[in-house]
Amino acid sequence: MEIKDRIINHATALFMRNGIKSVSMDDIAASMAMSKKTLYKWFENKDQIVLATMEQHLAKVQSECQGVVGQSANAVDEMVHITDWVEQQVIGVHPGIFFDLQKYYPAAWQLFATHKSTFILKQLTQNLQRGMAEGLYRPDLDVEVLARLHLAQIDLMFNPEVYPPGQFAPQRVSRVFDEHFLLGVATLKGHKLINKYRHVIEEE
Repeated sequence: MEIKDRIINHATALFMRNGIKSVSMDDIAASMAMSKKTLYKWFENKDQIVLATMEQHLAKVQSECQGVVGQSANAVDEMVHITDWVEQQVIGVHPGIFFDLQKYYPAAWQLFATHKSTFILKQLTQNLQRGMAEGLYRPDLDVEVLARLHLAQIDLMFNPEVYPPGQFAPQRVSRVFDEHFLLGVATLKGHKLINKYRHVIEEE
């Protein structure tokens, strides 16, 4: 692995575990047993590292997400697998990471914001349209409103005023959001399929 990629991977792990603001260039160099001189040879400052980690992370996210979608049997199956995948993504993520990005690293934050408003919004829109076409989601859904509602829940999930991190684990909040959303858009046919995937038995 190239040195630059190693730096990005080490920095990503530190940021996810400790938050971004609290991690210094010294910390990154020390975690790699690397001199600061070598680190600065590849990145002029921490802002560049944060931006590079965000670019790499989003490329990985998009690739994995498209893989899940491509292997899904239907819209409900897709959302169930995406829910499981998202839970794995947020495990161990420092609760202040989004606050750090927004306040201190505008370039990386803008990259993430663009990712949400283009890629994620497109995936949500296509899932809703797919579910409607398959008869698993209600035919009268306002797709544009609902896709943006679900998108807004990403920020809400990490809002410490609404869900204090010491009380609410992100994966717990994510699962409740996704299940609530999915049950809200599903037809009876879709609801039965959701229960099948969740191994839930309900009386008619």
